[in-house]
Amino acid sequence: MNDSPTSSPSARAARTAIPARPRSARLSRVPETGIAPLDEETERRLEATWETRPGWRGWLSTVDHKTIGMRYLVTAFVFLLLGGVEALVMRAQLTRPNETLLTPQQYDQLFTMHGVTMIFLYALPVLSGFSNYLWPLVLGSRDMAFPRLNALSYWIFLGAAILLYASFPFGQAADAGWFNYVPLSTAAYDPGPNIDVYALGMVLLGISTTVGAANFVITFLRMRASGMSVARLPILIWGTLTASCANLFAVPSVSLAFFLLWLDRNAGTHFFDTSADGRPLLWQHLFWIFAHPWVYVVVLPAMGIVSEALPTFCRRPIAAYSAVALSTVATMLLGFEVWLHHMFATGLPPLALAFFGAASMLISVPSAIAVFAWIATIWTGKPVFKTPFFYFAGFVLMFTVGGVSGVMTAAVPLDWQLTDTYFVVAHLHYVLLGINVFPVLGGLVYWFPKFTGRLMNERFGKWTFWVLFVGFNLGFFPMHISGLLGMPRRVYTYPEGMGWDTANLVTTIGSFVFAIGIAMFVGNALVSLRRGQHAGANPWHAAGLEWSTSSPPPPYNFAVLPVVRSRDPLWAPDAHLARPGYLLHRGREALGITPLTGEPDVILKMPEDSYAPFVLGIAATFVFVGLLMHSVWLTALAALTCGTALLAWLWPRRELLQREPFELQPAVPGEDADATGSDDESLALPVGSAGEHAGGWWGVLTLIATEAALFGYLLFSYLYLASQSAQPWPPEGLPKLGMSGLNTGILLLSSVFVWASGALVRRARSWPAFWSMFVAVVLGIAFVSIQFSEWHERPYGLSSNLYGSLYFTITGFHMAHVIVGVVMLVWLAIWIARGYFDGRRDAALNIGGLYWHFVDVVWLFIFSVLYLSPYWIRGH
Repeated sequence: MNDSPTSSPSARAARTAIPARPRSARLSRVPETGIAPLDEETERRLEATWETRPGWRGWLSTVDHKTIGMRYLVTAFVFLLLGGVEALVMRAQLTRPNETLLTPQQYDQLFTMHGVTMIFLYALPVLSGFSNYLWPLVLGSRDMAFPRLNALSYWIFLGAAILLYASFPFGQAADAGWFNYVPLSTAAYDPGPNIDVYALGMVLLGISTTVGAANFVITFLRMRASGMSVARLPILIWGTLTASCANLFAVPSVSLAFFLLWLDRNAGTHFFDTSADGRPLLWQHLFWIFAHPWVYVVVLPAMGIVSEALPTFCRRPIAAYSAVALSTVATMLLGFEVWLHHMFATGLPPLALAFFGAASMLISVPSAIAVFAWIATIWTGKPVFKTPFFYFAGFVLMFTVGGVSGVMTAAVPLDWQLTDTYFVVAHLHYVLLGINVFPVLGGLVYWFPKFTGRLMNERFGKWTFWVLFVGFNLGFFPMHISGLLGMPRRVYTYPEGMGWDTANLVTTIGSFVFAIGIAMFVGNALVSLRRGQHAGANPWHAAGLEWSTSSPPPPYNFAVLPVVRSRDPLWAPDAHLARPGYLLHRGREALGITPLTGEPDVILKMPEDSYAPFVLGIAATFVFVGLLMHSVWLTALAALTCGTALLAWLWPRRELLQREPFELQPAVPGEDADATGSDDESLALPVGSAGEHAGGWWGVLTLIATEAALFGYLLFSYLYLASQSAQPWPPEGLPKLGMSGLNTGILLLSSVFVWASGALVRRARSWPAFWSMFVAVVLGIAFVSIQFSEWHERPYGLSSNLYGSLYFTITGFHMAHVIVGVVMLVWLAIWIARGYFDGRRDAALNIGGLYWHFVDVVWLFIFSVLYLSPYWIRGH
């Protein structure tokens, strides 16, 4: 995750005009009054440094977070419209009994793709669009922590979305529901390409979601304004932050489930094959471990939008800020613990039903805290009845209805009656559509001036809200009644005389009214984009930092980086006074802060525009296309392209490897101490730097966290299937420990040499460091060779039995990580030999070392589970 810069003409010109910054650089403090009082020459330098090149080259290579955010918003809204059309066709089919507009197969594909579209291609991406655009602005930063990773996340999302829809025009789209339960989705019952497209598309989409989540987490930790401690975070941040942390641990679960299913369908494995001792219930565990937190992933950022914008129209800060922030975190933590809430009807033991039923009830407490805080904010404020306020107030009602119906299904006896009825469909739409769409539309109206510099039509906006509000409740509330009357979900038609006719007719009418409201909103946005009233920097008189800069913001966001002394900086008592800020104008630079206190810590070199994210995103998509087509050559060529793009991305730049002494100089007392609350007018900070100061060091920690989750779910699958098996475990007898024990020692010894190499580099002993890294590479290759030999000697293969499927999949995943690590160590050895590292610039070396140590620790767990635990199982 090293975003090293490339060169562009404008950036080269800027570097020519601006002298190279010393290894320890000073932050100059200048007054800040909202719009930076800078001379024209400085602003032109900033513009030339940060702007995106015009034309298609800039369009493909830009890493500007605002451009990427708008792409997410527009793309997600297109999928909202597409998913809405699919819903209208289904509602037309269900308007009357015995309707024949669709065949059962067509209906199955429609309701599956509707769910996939709305849940995976709209709900989270649209929130990612808001966060990508707004996070650096509300945090007072120049950009996200990893701009290139940000661009990569979008290109992979777009590739995954296209892949998921690739088979739809041919009538071969996914057709087993968005939850894709086995055995219905296995090759025996669904032999076409439908499910393969869905499985590979979801794995690819998981990569996009994970790298995007990592970017948000590190941005929160490092890219905030000076003085913005955790207690002063904008409330908007908490929702996306908790959702991103959840994605790091939840997405690997569903990605693994889809990959195991793809192996069952294409490689003959037996994870879900009951005839070979597999367990279909494993799918539900893996899927709902992901899907229940995912509900809050697409809800909590929307709640953050409401908590951020609603106070603006109540003319007061959010009530009980700390309680709302803590309730956001608590909601996500509890969300991870109640996945069995969706499995009450699968024959679980009574103790599990009681525990998870109680936990499902408990999760309503933090949600209720947020509701009471919003109501208190409105009640104690002075509401201004602008269009966004209506959307946010309507959201509170939707949230209450969806929450109450969710608590009802948490009661186990009632859940048994409501499972697989339209009551669950109603609850799902109130949670995923009502609680998501209304904040999104309100947020679009609220930040439309910031996005475009214009206001949306106010009167037409209010009409649109009432059409949407009436249409939504008319469309989805009657589904509760249909469900209570026993109408099952996922049926393409129904007979007369069941008592469902009126409710379905009303639901269809409401759905079309809601669609009219969406069309009105889109029309208002398009017209306002060209003819809307011009907005100033802060047309709503809001409190956030994003409103302290022009609308739309300049490429560099803030000419002078602000210093924060309040949770609501533009509403602070001294906001009208000149405020100090930090000036960074000698290149693409941003300020890195300490994670908790928000004190200035490092000046970060930010990457320039690059084609690498686009190339890598396209190549990654074609890797999965090759797997779908069973084309070894296409898969290998695309994978090679991925490796080449990554190497170009991560290659160290000699111009950044400066050799001045690495030290922090003391702050210099200044004359503005009384006005600023600080006794310094400049700070000496390291530029870039090594160790925990480097952005990539923090990024690899998120990679380790999500990879650890992936291996954890793999080992969970092994232990679950082993505990459920009626056969001897392993079937071929206890594993032999001699060769595997030797291999374990070899891998652990390699970590010692990697550590020694880093220590020698920091002591300026390059050649001993090179030879130490060389030995680590040899030991890594020896581990791979012995593992291949052990595979060859096994009396079973990947498809022989369930144990073979588990053994080869788990060790194969680890082997892939080892091979990647060996390649990484080879390049680190080359870079050591070429003198790229020293005691002051060793971020890439630290990153590679962390990754390699993680791979070794993971093997210890695999060795314990695969090789040692069978002795314990046999002994009991």
